[in-house]
Amino acid sequence: MGFIIAIDGPAASGKGTVSAGLGRLYGYPVLDTGLLYRAVGMATKRAGGNLDSAADATAAAEALDADHLEDPTLRTGEAGEAASHVAVHEGVRRALRSIQHRFAAREPGAILDGRDIGTVIVPNAPAKLFVTATPEVRAHRRWLQLNAADPRVTLEAVLADIHERDARDSNRAASPLTRADDAVLLDTSKMTIDQAADAARRIVEAARGRWGQTHIG
Repeated sequence: MGFIIAIDGPAASGKGTVSAGLGRLYGYPVLDTGLLYRAVGMATKRAGGNLDSAADATAAAEALDADHLEDPTLRTGEAGEAASHVAVHEGVRRALRSIQHRFAAREPGAILDGRDIGTVIVPNAPAKLFVTATPEVRAHRRWLQLNAADPRVTLEAVLADIHERDARDSNRAASPLTRADDAVLLDTSKMTIDQAADAARRIVEAARGRWGQTHIG
């Protein structure tokens, strides 16, 4: 197995931007695991299923084609909300776990971002980051994204959604959002994109140095 970078954090924390930047820097493939859950959520809705039904959501997860995650609807607020609902089901998480494990096994390395990467999916990853920011900052970032497509979206509504999703993600029984004991905290609240990218690079470089010492020859 190559060098794995596990990046966890709540919605709109900047982990996707950090992951993409590290992917370009090291030439590693990047998996936004949130897209898997978004795809399951949207598939459940399209099939007429109930997002809060473990059976409906698990059936969608087991039928998921993970090679087709470019659907632009997966980036919408609707998909994000749906993902947060289906992610609480252990059957869904179990069905998607094998996809993530296969991705993590890529050589010479891989980057996965999500909410349980460093704690559940690849707990032995040599590089772990927990990317976060205040709810207010995260809401503003998400509002800027959504407002560009729909000016009716209000900052207040987005902040309320952020709080709801945080509570749901952190309190679910199956793989809750939590920082791994050995994950380095990266708070991007007061950082520019370039500053966050540089901080992440330094964290990963330190981990690569430690990892290299145990993989000589």
